[in-house]
Amino acid sequence: MTPTFATYGAQSMTAPLRDALVHRPDAAFGTAFDDPAHGFLRPVDLDRAQAEHDAFVELLTQLGVRVHALAGDVGPDLVYTFDPLLVTDRGAIALRPGKPNRQGEPALLEAWTTTAGIPTLGRVEAPGTIEGGDTFWLRPNLLCIGRSLRTNDAGARQLAALVGGDVRTFDLPYWRGDEELVHLLSVISPVTDDLAVVYLPLLPAGLWELLGELGIRTVAVPDAEYPTVGCNVLAVRPGVLVMAEGNPVTRRALEDAGCEVRTYPATEIGINGAGGPTCMARPILRET
Repeated sequence: MTPTFATYGAQSMTAPLRDALVHRPDAAFGTAFDDPAHGFLRPVDLDRAQAEHDAFVELLTQLGVRVHALAGDVGPDLVYTFDPLLVTDRGAIALRPGKPNRQGEPALLEAWTTTAGIPTLGRVEAPGTIEGGDTFWLRPNLLCIGRSLRTNDAGARQLAALVGGDVRTFDLPYWRGDEELVHLLSVISPVTDDLAVVYLPLLPAGLWELLGELGIRTVAVPDAEYPTVGCNVLAVRPGVLVMAEGNPVTRRALEDAGCEVRTYPATEIGINGAGGPTCMARPILRET
């Protein structure tokens, strides 16, 4: 028999990342500050944003990831390709972002996955809203969803039905509202099967309890490193991590826990746009 090899499927946050989809900052990203609805902190230095993104992509490539570039321009937030779509072992699920200016993005990513030969498993429909940043795999058969200002109950229920199996939903706090939105992946990043980076002040209590039940240890992000996306960490493989520069306490704690940590500059694409490395790379294939 001729062996078959998977070309898609990413039901893990820590298994070896083989293929990821990114979108380089373009003209729309450069004008993001002009509209307060986008939530950027200051006018964007587009040249710097592109240089930072290029450094991020080069780092992924050095670590063995095949990086695919998404074409098209539907707004500045498309740089954060994790949010509009989820790739399961059975196909892609087009999500429905709660941020109004992002609702054209799922169709663009779905067109890419279709061209790549990835079937569409389903789509989240109105009135449901859900963003990828409110989802993560704690185990290959265990999906966690956060109900937030961008992910409502209808969206969470639709996604749970499409994924099937063990899906847990946790409520996230209002905190400071849309100006500093709390996604589920704003407060936790699994980095190995038994280790996660967490920001304890905003972590749902039920999720903290679940981590304990599963024997998952935690590295706590200090208050000073939460605004510099210190809690958003991308595992390229178990214990081999990518994170934004400027988070020395979290980095040191991860290294003390036995992890290898690589960093990239993230002033424009991270702090200004409020997105970390997980946000900027939609996993297409992880080896599990």
